[in-house]
Amino acid sequence: MSQAKTITLPTDWRDFFALTKPGVMRLVIFTALCGMLAAPGTLNPVLAFTAILCIAVGAGGAAALNQWWEADLDAVMKRTAHRPLPGGRMQRDSARDFGFALSGLSVMTMGLAIGWLAAGILAFSIFYYAWIYTVWLKPRTPQNIVIGGGAGAFPPLIGWIAVTGHITLMPILLFLIIFMWTPPHFWALALFVQIDYSKAGIPMMPVVAGEKSTRWQILAYAAALLPLSMTPWFIGGTGRIYGLAAFLLGSVFLWLSIKVGLRTSVPGDGMKPEKRLFAYSIAYLFILFAMLVADRFATLYGLQA
Repeated sequence: MSQAKTITLPTDWRDFFALTKPGVMRLVIFTALCGMLAAPGTLNPVLAFTAILCIAVGAGGAAALNQWWEADLDAVMKRTAHRPLPGGRMQRDSARDFGFALSGLSVMTMGLAIGWLAAGILAFSIFYYAWIYTVWLKPRTPQNIVIGGGAGAFPPLIGWIAVTGHITLMPILLFLIIFMWTPPHFWALALFVQIDYSKAGIPMMPVVAGEKSTRWQILAYAAALLPLSMTPWFIGGTGRIYGLAAFLLGSVFLWLSIKVGLRTSVPGDGMKPEKRLFAYSIAYLFILFAMLVADRFATLYGLQA
């Protein structure tokens, strides 16, 4: 990690908020909430809010630590050069201290208010993203997204455990769905911003293995995601509403991945299929988890067998 640049601009609360990656946090909060609502049992509304807040704050702390460590890399890439640290609006130590403070506060509050199993997994998820992915995997291997995908897969698992107090097959499947979803989602993005990664020296799959290999791997993961996403229905953990939604959503995901996997980009073509897959992948995860909750409530209120 090289020396930080000289800071000349003032910092305000919006810069600290930006450190938490609010765009990513929306998905974290949503999947955690869905895991909580889909779990068997109930949780006091105040405790439920506390659990979601802890997950969100923990994710924000991990994101701040990620940006603290990668400030120099972010400055090189067009997509991230506007962030508070490369933009010169914040001292690097301030981002580090903010990240550690949020992380510690979230874990301790989760442990005291909800339970230490949920707190322990939250702590590990922060460590996974801030250290295993950011420090160790990302600069060393093109498999960084594959292995590091676990970091974003923890929220529904933690939400489920907050309600039940234990781990079963269903929350593990929710974890695995996001884990398998992450590579095609992120590699679709990497295909049309690979120049940025190349400039920064980050060994993302398109930079190291080339476009053709990346496209085939996107297709392979999307093909595996379809049956995996339907497994909660196969094992009786959900009803037909979720099962049908998983099939339809996954089929569209696979179709868009086929269009990406079998094409060859040319300069100036705009990468429209890749951008379409990336945008759809976000909607896919939101809708899939929303259908998980809809299925749960339909079953509770006798709307499906």
